[in-house]
Amino acid sequence: MKWWMIIAVAATMFTVAGCSNDSTEESEPTNTEQDTETMEKESEENAAELPFTHPLTGMKSEYEAKNRPVAVMINNHPAARPQTGLVDADVVYEVLAEGEMTRFVAIFHSTLPEEVGPVRSAREYHIELVNGYDAAFVTHGWSPGAEQQLRAGRTDYLSGLQYDGSLFQRSSDRRAPHNSYITFENIKKGIEQEGYEWEAEVTPLTFYTNDDIQVVGNAASEVVINYLNRNEVTYSYDETTGMYRRFNGEMQTVDYRTDEPLEAANLFIVETSHRVVDDAGRREINVTEGGRGLLIQSGIANEVMWKNIDGKILPVDENGNEMPLKPGLTWINIVPSSPGMDESVTYN
Repeated sequence: MKWWMIIAVAATMFTVAGCSNDSTEESEPTNTEQDTETMEKESEENAAELPFTHPLTGMKSEYEAKNRPVAVMINNHPAARPQTGLVDADVVYEVLAEGEMTRFVAIFHSTLPEEVGPVRSAREYHIELVNGYDAAFVTHGWSPGAEQQLRAGRTDYLSGLQYDGSLFQRSSDRRAPHNSYITFENIKKGIEQEGYEWEAEVTPLTFYTNDDIQVVGNAASEVVINYLNRNEVTYSYDETTGMYRRFNGEMQTVDYRTDEPLEAANLFIVETSHRVVDDAGRREINVTEGGRGLLIQSGIANEVMWKNIDGKILPVDENGNEMPLKPGLTWINIVPSSPGMDESVTYN
């Protein structure tokens, strides 16, 4: 059971080209066509009846989420997979930490899962990504630079170093440092205990409406990202749902507790400069400069640019205008500009 339940309905629209002839009689639709038309009409009507739209997913809902976004630093080490609660995020950044392993900055707003984790430590560029959503940041540890920023009040945060064994709990299923978890009940408790704001107005992202989703570009039913030739991430498009499912190597990304698969509506791959800055292999990653991007939606890929707009990494066209997203989860993979997308990303 989720601590905060969401009921949302989204409809994916398809353009059907009709054929004309000289006859004035129209052919009767088949049962399959009738069923499809009925389902689409009912879906549109149901979505139209829902009074609210979640600002970070574009999904219709019967309730308005008044909480502020919460960003959780989630572990992606093989010993931490599969993760818990990740499938309920609105936006996820996947970015390298040390070595070839990535970590996730998962931003939750429309749905707050009962539990989330494993929670891992933060780096300075993670804080930049969190601040774009004015989110409360949940982390378990930090690099020296990230510690300095957080202690200086760069963003509101909860640290497992301070609350290990109280707000944060260790799972007996896994070994440290891959076993730190926190419930959203404890996140809310910690935010209020620290004197941070829990409620906030959230600036919406830009989404297609149900009748104008564009699907023009290059076929991308399978997308593979190779992080430094050691960590392979694959996305597979499911035509029945219109969503992408994620795999790390051969392991599908599902929820540890429920086996629910992660499904992303938007894949956004961005290229940016990475630089190793210390003997521990920590990196400096530029998340503000802009550059090349690959926006993938509904089985189609388009080469675009990315721009940091008010702290958020977003797709823009050749004129710098923000491009709309498909309603649902947006997953953003940040890859090094060397070797770059041309060598590290393939799709077909």
